[in-house]
Amino acid sequence: MKLLAIETATENCSVALLDDGALIDRSELAPRRHAELVLPMAEALLAEAGMTRRQLDGIAVGRGPGAFTGVRLAISVAQGLALALDIPVVPVSSLAALAMQAPDNGAAILAAIDARREEIYAGAFRFDAAGLVQPLDPERVLAASDLTVPEAEAWNVIGTGWHAYGDAISERLASAPRWTDGGRFPQAQDVARLAAPLFAAGKGVPPEQALPVYLRDKVALTLEEQHAERGK
Repeated sequence: MKLLAIETATENCSVALLDDGALIDRSELAPRRHAELVLPMAEALLAEAGMTRRQLDGIAVGRGPGAFTGVRLAISVAQGLALALDIPVVPVSSLAALAMQAPDNGAAILAAIDARREEIYAGAFRFDAAGLVQPLDPERVLAASDLTVPEAEAWNVIGTGWHAYGDAISERLASAPRWTDGGRFPQAQDVARLAAPLFAAGKGVPPEQALPVYLRDKVALTLEEQHAERGK
């Protein structure tokens, strides 16, 4: 199985290559530079692995939620590559990819990405026996002060939502988190890990069916909001 994975839903731009179990990646915190970095990163990985695009079996992509421009970029690049190569796409939740970086210490995981406008993109997860996260509730966008979570004995909290609104999130949990890290971003290597069993199960989709997940109904931004997005 040879999968190229792309994740650009946040300030971080990353690409990974899963080659029959071996995983290599490129990742850079590079706001506003995703469009210029993503394809050169992919080509560098293929060159490192001694592969060509034609040897790829599928494209895995972080489908969001996250910054509108970043999510759109990842989906469009994944669709373009997959169409040209006539291979399927495996969309993966960017929140799930983020949750993969939390420790597997028995606690449930709250993945929270700063959505600006005093809101977070949030999803709850737990590791399964295979070491992959599974959702505990629907992903959503909401004010941190309105957050509700499933019952769990303990929580790990990860992502920029914690950095921005940690106090508000803490108030919505039954007890203090067991572990937190507000400086993590979704990574393509985790998109690849989550996509691999889906691809093996035949759950890849035609490129045109790989759609972004924004969670917000409002996609068109005001000029002020566009400036905020570019600052990510």
